[in-house]
Amino acid sequence: MIGLFLNLEIRNDQMAGESLSPATMTPFVTGERVVVAVVVSRVLLSLPLSLISHGFSLFLLCLSAFLIELRAESSPLLLSRFSARRGASSGILLGAVTLPAVMMAKLVQLTRAISLHQAEQDELAHVTMQYWAASASCCAILIYLSVVMSQGKKNESSSSSVWLTRVSLTGTVLYGAACFVSLSMISHTGLNTSLKMVWMLFHGLAAVKLIRHLLFTFTSCASFGEALLVTSGLVLYFGDFLACTIAKICEKLIPVDLVSISYGIRRTETGIIVQGLLLGLLLFPMVFRFVLHIYERSLRKRDGPPRNCSDTAKSVLFFASLLLFMFVAVPSWMQFVHDFHQHPFLWVLTFVFSEPLKRLSLCIYWVLLIVVSVSRFYNISRGSKVERILLRKYYHLMAVLMFLPALVLQPKFLDLAFGAALAVFIALEIIRIWRIQPLGEPLHHFMNAFTDHRDSELLIVSHFSLLLGCALPIWMSSGFNDRALSPFAGILSLGIGDTMASMVGHKYGVLRWSKTGKKTVEGTAAGITSMMAVCYVLVPVLASMGYILSQGWWSLLVAVTATGMLEAYTAQLDNAFIPLVFYALLCL
Repeated sequence: MIGLFLNLEIRNDQMAGESLSPATMTPFVTGERVVVAVVVSRVLLSLPLSLISHGFSLFLLCLSAFLIELRAESSPLLLSRFSARRGASSGILLGAVTLPAVMMAKLVQLTRAISLHQAEQDELAHVTMQYWAASASCCAILIYLSVVMSQGKKNESSSSSVWLTRVSLTGTVLYGAACFVSLSMISHTGLNTSLKMVWMLFHGLAAVKLIRHLLFTFTSCASFGEALLVTSGLVLYFGDFLACTIAKICEKLIPVDLVSISYGIRRTETGIIVQGLLLGLLLFPMVFRFVLHIYERSLRKRDGPPRNCSDTAKSVLFFASLLLFMFVAVPSWMQFVHDFHQHPFLWVLTFVFSEPLKRLSLCIYWVLLIVVSVSRFYNISRGSKVERILLRKYYHLMAVLMFLPALVLQPKFLDLAFGAALAVFIALEIIRIWRIQPLGEPLHHFMNAFTDHRDSELLIVSHFSLLLGCALPIWMSSGFNDRALSPFAGILSLGIGDTMASMVGHKYGVLRWSKTGKKTVEGTAAGITSMMAVCYVLVPVLASMGYILSQGWWSLLVAVTATGMLEAYTAQLDNAFIPLVFYALLCL
């Protein structure tokens, strides 16, 4: 759709005699694009006949993103109104197809489960809705970017505008038809299908609004591809939160079947608690801004001339609002949607102490490892000449030591622990950004010791991306999972593959993949080899613990190699993309 639109636009530019300067010319084929094409092709070739409409939409999305990326990188001024991260490619193709490809891989996995009578149709309908929600979000953002770029054209003829409009409309109709066919297959009535289409439109509009906010608020903090991935993920997560709430309200008020809104699956206590914690903290800055505004207005009314809140009063307001919001408002939502018989945080304590020896021992092990490692690495960063990239990779190894034993021995507890850790990270980042006393400044100086070119003074994302990269494959593997290695996708790709590739490449690398990049052939080979070696050791261990292993070694080699090549070629935040791509390939 949009791909054909931009193809015609580029051709019209050439016919009009416009030329691109050599500085803005970009190669048609890059390593990152080739790897993305291989991953998408692997997903599409794995589709059963029942998912053909989904595959057609993914192909349209991939083609559109590819040509929009070409146009954006050939004429950077067309998107100059956005302050994207400098020094990186746009990443539009990778950002647009990653999350839809992951959801498509989950659909392939569930289709296998249903054929074996090991999963319910409700779970398939739920993941189908998630796929179309993620796809609609990415599609809407691509349409928005294409409109922005077309508005940057000043000397476009009226006849070409008519053709471009027709082609764009045709592509949109084809995409909408594929979405309608897919959703009608899991609907009971035409009204049910219409409601789902409206729900997808809502996701698209929300995604456009959110990516504009992210790019204009957090300037130079993310590339377009990274912003695309974050936006589609947040819209998907918030949409699920809203759907769950609406369905529960309607269930209490109107006794009708609302499977089209609720996504049709029962949520676990752990899932509700993690979702409430994370989304509550993401919403908290807006709550605190409102509280701060009310307090400052009260100061103006009482004292006359306008003045700002003092640092001490701001800190008191912050912590009081945070405690009230996170321990009263958010748990109230949890109890409403899941019918907890006790306060959710009391449920967490009960859950932890149900196996006190194993779970408390694991917590003590984590705390000791974090304290020793962080203090040691921080002192090294201040007093030695060890390069920062190597210091950051030590944290990747620490993630392996923390999460690998827990995932094998206590996977359910690890789900909850990831949510708690991410909640702490988000809270600390909010404190750092707002400079809340007495922690704001010390946190800022400490975190700056481990930042790189992908972080900024405004937002530090490296620690988030590492933890999320390890957590997402584990969370997404809940329910039916016939690929025992898929939960380990983040730990293996980041903790083992990425770490070994960086360390070996930094010390021994000679042959570079590109003239401008730093990634070396030796490093990539070390990353791929180390991942395969760990898988070779891990598979018998999982088999001895009763896990069903149904993945062939050839399929595993393809997944590991594609992931290693993506790490070698991508200029995006690899902690965010590599685990998701590896997870998608492992699910096939």
